[in-house]
Amino acid sequence: MKTYGILVISHGSQEPRWVKLVDEAVKAAAAGFTVPVVSAFLEIVDGRLIQDGINELESLGVTDMLVVPLFISSGSTHVDEIGGAFGLPQLSEAENELGVFRVSANVFFGAPIDDDPEIAELLLSNIAELSQDPSREALLLIGHGSIEPGFHERWSQGLQDMAARLSAMSAFARVSYAMLLPDQAMSVLRELKEKNPEEDVIVVPLFLSQGYFTDKVIPKRLSGADYRYNGKAMLPNPAIERWLERQFREWLSPRV
Repeated sequence: MKTYGILVISHGSQEPRWVKLVDEAVKAAAAGFTVPVVSAFLEIVDGRLIQDGINELESLGVTDMLVVPLFISSGSTHVDEIGGAFGLPQLSEAENELGVFRVSANVFFGAPIDDDPEIAELLLSNIAELSQDPSREALLLIGHGSIEPGFHERWSQGLQDMAARLSAMSAFARVSYAMLLPDQAMSVLRELKEKNPEEDVIVVPLFLSQGYFTDKVIPKRLSGADYRYNGKAMLPNPAIERWLERQFREWLSPRV
């Protein structure tokens, strides 16, 4: 007899509020399901790492496990490492520092957020308070990014797709994007201002939860530039809960 369970994996943080926001979103998403749902972290959160989550689910008798990577992009090296530790083929040829997880259950590996339409709506709602006249405003999406071959291209494609989605869903004059790795934010912002000086730029951070990157890194990279910014991240927002619920439901529907 098969027993189903779900493991949601996010990065982890030294900031308790970051962890709390993720836990609250996972708990809310799991409320409508009868199968066990465990939130685990790639690093930092002692006692709640990925192997701890696997152990907890298997102690409950789980034979079939959905792993949901709660990450922004398919270009994340972390998503690649996590998948590799579950036995999936990896894009990176570097040694996987996670090793191989001890898991007996059948594992089904999900996909990160990328350009999900519901998350696009979330981003637009985050910056609504900053917008006065979209026809004279440009959006600049800023994500973490990667300098690693293959991963950089995946990040770029995901940001490009999200920019296109936001453009189609809104009346903003244009939507562009930049990564922090490599350091593109200031150069892209300057290019936007030089080509269209009549347009105000609204910066939209693509980060799961507010913290070091939204509060410190982005403002520092853009120091001295003219732009609007409120630092709002994706959490807390019910759209993340709905995104998780959808992953759970799509996997469970043909099984239970």
